[in-house]
Amino acid sequence: MTLSTDRFEIVAKHTMAPEIIRFEVRAPRVARKARPGQFVIVRVDERGERVPLTIAERHVERGTIAIVFQAVGFSTRQMAAMDIGDSLADVLGPLGQATEIERHGRVACVAGGLGIAFMYPEIVGFSDAGNEIVSILGARSEDLLFYVDEIREMSAKVHICTDDGSAGRHGLVTDVLCDLIDAGEHFDYCIATGPLPMMRATCALTKKHDIPTLVSLDPIMVDGTGMCGACRVTVGGEVKFACVDGPDFDGHLVNWDELAKRKRAFAEEEEVCRLETAADALEHERSEEHG
Repeated sequence: MTLSTDRFEIVAKHTMAPEIIRFEVRAPRVARKARPGQFVIVRVDERGERVPLTIAERHVERGTIAIVFQAVGFSTRQMAAMDIGDSLADVLGPLGQATEIERHGRVACVAGGLGIAFMYPEIVGFSDAGNEIVSILGARSEDLLFYVDEIREMSAKVHICTDDGSAGRHGLVTDVLCDLIDAGEHFDYCIATGPLPMMRATCALTKKHDIPTLVSLDPIMVDGTGMCGACRVTVGGEVKFACVDGPDFDGHLVNWDELAKRKRAFAEEEEVCRLETAADALEHERSEEHG
């Protein structure tokens, strides 16, 4: 696949885990201005869907940023088919509010699944600010873990857990955090990123122990400027737009029930699109087999 523009050229591509891919993209202006917690909206081509992705890394000297995505939907599978030398049609950003990074003391960084990509720049920022980082990383299985070595370099301790027990502890990230607290470990602050149920459960636990908790939300987004209202969330009884007011919020104030319902709004349409794409790919494969 070769696209017409070279402004947002993919200069590196790496499969970090099954269906989880890291692109390093040439975007010097974004690289200069981006801060932890911010994101970009990308499009594969002029007709493509607008996909919000966290700026996982920025390399000012190279004029590049790194984005990490999981090829699970129509647009992300399109992206996964791209290669080094191809160019994205759009990379809009940096968007959202940068994370308020302070020296809190001992910080628990709890991440699950693709949330590890969201967490990585947060750990960089809070570590640079002089905090002691205790990282708790979870995934379905060992092969779905990534950024572990990089995070270990910045953490006083890294705890790994997997759903199937293939690496670290057999269980959930919240189990690890609960056991650490019960064992008497003190945390001044917590950051949670990942699947909504995981963030919700983490916040329920930290609220019980009065540990301030920051979450990074990823509701449905369209324009990324707060005009469409698609990403609205209720925080502390007030309507917020994740793209301009967030994506970071006080996890103890998020209306998790409402957010869960909104994230499922287009599940049926996404499944139809996925099935149509799979059918087209099968038909293409058959046509090639028959010449």
